[in-house]
This record gives sequence, structure tokens and C-alpha cells, in this order.
Amino acid sequence: MGKSTVARRFLALGVPVIDADALVHELYRGAAVAPIEAAFPGATGDGTVDRQKLGAVLLGDPTGFKRLEAIVHPLVFQAERTALADAKRSGAMLAVLEIPLLFETQGATRVDVTVVVSAPAAAQRARVMARPGMTEEKFAQILSRQMPDAEKRRRATYVVDTGTAITDTEAQIDRIVADLRARHATGTAYAQFWC
Repeated sequence: MGKSTVARRFLALGVPVIDADALVHELYRGAAVAPIEAAFPGATGDGTVDRQKLGAVLLGDPTGFKRLEAIVHPLVFQAERTALADAKRSGAMLAVLEIPLLFETQGATRVDVTVVVSAPAAAQRARVMARPGMTEEKFAQILSRQMPDAEKRRRATYVVDTGTAITDTEAQIDRIVADLRARHATGTAYAQFWC
């Protein structure tokens, strides 16, 4: 959808971005290895989670996603909590939690605003299919786990359309950050969920 472009713009504007996928990658080299190996024998090697092996196991067992999420989500939440506390200590007034399945995991209840990054279906498909190792089967599985884009757009506080020029996308982020900075005092999610 263009999340990386949007994240880079937030960072350029001085807003810390906490990337849940990056945290998962770290956990797959550390705290998540042993519990994932116990739940999915053979899915690790050399002290890390082997994403290809794990993906193959999950492709054949869609119910395995729930078990994986039960292992990984609490670890990610703790890592996000630590990163948010670090951002607050460094003086950040705003922070972005980049969470791919925010609405699907009911994560929107833990934030003050939501920003949905959206692109036309054809652009989304082209971007995903260009990824190394992507197949039609994997793409279908990804879509099956996601809420339809129209529903995410309906639920969002802000929608960023990345189907246009990058300068247009950046201008949208600039407006969002200006708006959020103007109403910073109304934020309550950090104190309620993250402290």
C-alpha cells in the first residue's frame, strides 16, 4: 500500500515510527525463537525463526496463525511499549505505531488516531507481487487475513492515498502531522494503555 513511503515521511518530520514488522524480525532472532520452535517444530534453525519454514507450515495449517499470534503478539506489545516509552523520554510529542493488521487485531482501541495507507487494488497487487518469493497463493492468504480496504478506510481517522505521486503522499502526511500537533493535548491512549 505504500507504508514504507509514509513511514519515511513521518520520520523526516521528526515523528518516531515504531515498526511492528521490524520488531517481529528482532523477536525472530531472540525471545520468540524457543516458543515458536515448541509450537511449530522444525520452524527454526541456527538460533532464529526460519520464516520460509514457518511460512510453509502455516500455509498448510491456517489455524496455526492463531497459535503464532498468541506467541508473538504479547512480545510485540512489550517491545512497542518500550519503544514508546523511549520516544516519550526523548521528548517526542507524537509517535507512530506501524501495525499492518491494526484493525484485525483490535489494536485501534490502544491508539488515539488511526492512519490507513491505501492504494487502488491494481497498484496494491502489483506492489505485493513484485516482492521476492511472492506467489498467487501467498498473496491470496495475505488478503484472506486482512479486512477489506474499504472497511479500513471507513474506520480510519485519516486516510493516506498512495496511488498518486510521492509528493502528494508527503503533502498528505504533512497535513496530518500539523493537525495532530495542533491537537496533541487531547491524546489519552499512551497513559491508558502503554504506561
